Amino acid sequence: MSGDLTYPDATQLAVPFFIAAILAEFLWIALRKRGGRYETRDAVTSLIMGAGSVAEGLLLGFIAWGFLMTLWQITPLDMGTSLWAVAACFVLDDLRYYWVHRFGHRVRWVWASHVNHHSSQHYNLTTALRQTWTGTFTFMMVVKAPMVLLGFHPALVLFCGGLNLIYQFWIHTEAIDRLPRWFEAVMNTPSHHRAHHGRNPRYLDCNYAGVFIIWDKLFGTFVPEQDHDRPDFGLVHNIATFNPLRVAFHEWAGIFKDMAQPGLTWKQRLLYAFAPPGYSHDGSRETSAGIKAAHLKRHPEDTGTPGFGG
Repeated sequence: MSGDLTYPDATQLAVPFFIAAILAEFLWIALRKRGGRYETRDAVTSLIMGAGSVAEGLLLGFIAWGFLMTLWQITPLDMGTSLWAVAACFVLDDLRYYWVHRFGHRVRWVWASHVNHHSSQHYNLTTALRQTWTGTFTFMMVVKAPMVLLGFHPALVLFCGGLNLIYQFWIHTEAIDRLPRWFEAVMNTPSHHRAHHGRNPRYLDCNYAGVFIIWDKLFGTFVPEQDHDRPDFGLVHNIATFNPLRVAFHEWAGIFKDMAQPGLTWKQRLLYAFAPPGYSHDGSRETSAGIKAAHLKRHPEDTGTPGFGG
């Protein structure tokens, strides 16, 4: 088995495309007066977050790489590097992404890293670059382990992960409405991902897909964007700051503050870290399930509609 296999850094190669697409979207919005909004401080914050995420990868990427290479040394399997192997790895990595993303919304420890991506109240291509600085500390690298043990080289796994992120860049826009029905049925699209970024009760915890929306349909988390209930972007409780340090670390600070409260049991302290976001030991806060239930009490006519059991 080859231990020195290399692939290009797909995300770095895509940087010129990212810049050109952002400029094109900005001009489209400015000239057409529709298709989204740009706010200078928000966009700059997103770009800084993206740069910080790249820096974190350069500084700490050796941790995930070392972990995956250790697994590569012990697996007896080798899927090779054929086009079929790359295609299979890409599809399996997208399934891996679905579950990491789902954990990122249902486990507060992982949400603390992912929350910054949802912190913008705008939805444009710069939002795609608003990435985490703390992904290594969630230990979600372990979800890549089965792929390596199945015989996919770590370099190939990381390459496919980069392709996945590149695909997701273009779906962060309001400038594209809906695409042909056959494409919307299989692929993740701007419409599907707008719903994911909505803070409306209907859209909480839906559409975790990276590339293929079929995972959400298979696992019961798909909610189509509704014309009568347009996504309101941001967090349930917006943080109202453009400070990159606060954006990157505010939820981690919240976790440790909650865990340090006096008089809690060890179970309660652990739940503040690993229960769904919104957990509180005294019921003073609401999880997404509670927010949806409260909405249905106010609007029983929504019962059974998409996002509310339908």
